[in-house]
Amino acid sequence: MDLIINPESKRNFEIRSKFVAYLRRYLDSIGFMEVETPVLSPIAGGANARPFITHHNTLDIDMYMRIATELHLKRLIVGGMERVYEVGRIFRNEGMDTKHNPEFTTCELYQAYTNLDGMMDILEAILSGAAKEILGTYQIQWLGKDIDLTPSWKRVTMADAVKEVTGADFMAIEGDAEAAVALAKSVGVDMDGVDKTWGNALYETFDQKVEETLVQPTFITMYPVEVSPLAKRSPSDPYLTERYEMFVCGCEMGNAFTELNDPMDQYERFKAQVEKRANGDDEAEMMDEDYVMALEYGLPPTGGLGFGIDRCAMMLCGTDSIRDVILFPTMKPLDMPKKADKAEAAPAEVKKEEVIDFSKVEIEPLFADQVDFDTFSKSDFRAVKIKACEAVKKSKKLLQFVLDDGTGEDRIILSGIHEYYEPEELVGKTAIAIVNLPPRKMMGIDSCGMLISAVHHENGEEKLHLLMVDPHIPAGAKLY
Repeated sequence: MDLIINPESKRNFEIRSKFVAYLRRYLDSIGFMEVETPVLSPIAGGANARPFITHHNTLDIDMYMRIATELHLKRLIVGGMERVYEVGRIFRNEGMDTKHNPEFTTCELYQAYTNLDGMMDILEAILSGAAKEILGTYQIQWLGKDIDLTPSWKRVTMADAVKEVTGADFMAIEGDAEAAVALAKSVGVDMDGVDKTWGNALYETFDQKVEETLVQPTFITMYPVEVSPLAKRSPSDPYLTERYEMFVCGCEMGNAFTELNDPMDQYERFKAQVEKRANGDDEAEMMDEDYVMALEYGLPPTGGLGFGIDRCAMMLCGTDSIRDVILFPTMKPLDMPKKADKAEAAPAEVKKEEVIDFSKVEIEPLFADQVDFDTFSKSDFRAVKIKACEAVKKSKKLLQFVLDDGTGEDRIILSGIHEYYEPEELVGKTAIAIVNLPPRKMMGIDSCGMLISAVHHENGEEKLHLLMVDPHIPAGAKLY
């Protein structure tokens, strides 16, 4: 119906189609070959992401829907196909927001005997050339900003960008983890839940303080080793890698490396990722010994680039939601009326009372210290309506809530409960929050209050339930 009644919606998909056609035509013209790689794989690799898992009945093995095409494409470079690309569907079992859909389309390309500079030239040519051909101009508007895609985009190292925006000079203390963490915190960076290394401190400072300031097309280069498991180390600096990400309006538009081709280095980085996975990071990469073996045969000096078709289409269309450029975006199913009718027509079933076994529950000991009533009464507990909820970028635990607290102004609260809830299942619920706590920065975002959850342990595992109450309770109702 949207396509029938909304000409702007149809225009978006025409622009998307023209962009993909331009992309293929451009890559073909400079000697690239389009290929296809497996969607199902026994290993989920090539990115830090949570995969979808399925089962192959004939082989009787679990398989993963691909989270990237990278490792298969680089095998083709080893096999002598020196310029390859794939426009393909990717699947990541993660949260949804205006810039992320679990099923999306990427273009990944790899070229032998080039490097990071070559990959910057290609991405710049694709996006600026597409804008000029499809829209007739390099000047576009996106997310409320005027963008100039005229070629010769800014190129700056991550450390220099951080210094330019925050004044923090990480290169002056390179390798000193303790000093770097202190420096990051001194400019307001939240380092909770992050390994305390020099590279992570630099990256978190960029992520929380600098990324959102990058409005015009900008290549950020020289990423820390800790956050770049597949990129080649810089020959001039062992703490950094030859990697870039390109940003427009604070959004990452492309990710590229001079590819790591040292099998021993790659094996050690896979081991580090496996250790993270063993410690509960289900987005860390798996060990791929077959890929390491391919590197042992010899991967020539190679440049690689990946970028999202959907996000590029968003920019060219000037839309602020990924759903506007995907014909059939992932949506939560609605209950069909027929099902309801059948349920009403069916004989009423006698529901058995659920028996809840609390025998294995462990709770924290009650506090021995008592709090006087006056102190307790200063805590302002209110009912809040969850208007919106999304995963916090770069965080595996945090959800960002937009809440109606009855004042008429939205309240933002962050809570580390993503392990227990997906964002979309909480929208519309009524919860309880303390609303008079001072703002606390989490991942660079002010969290103004605290949502109340119930926590216990069962069989040695922590269980959490967000306290949700009767929806008839209005926003702002005070708890006594």
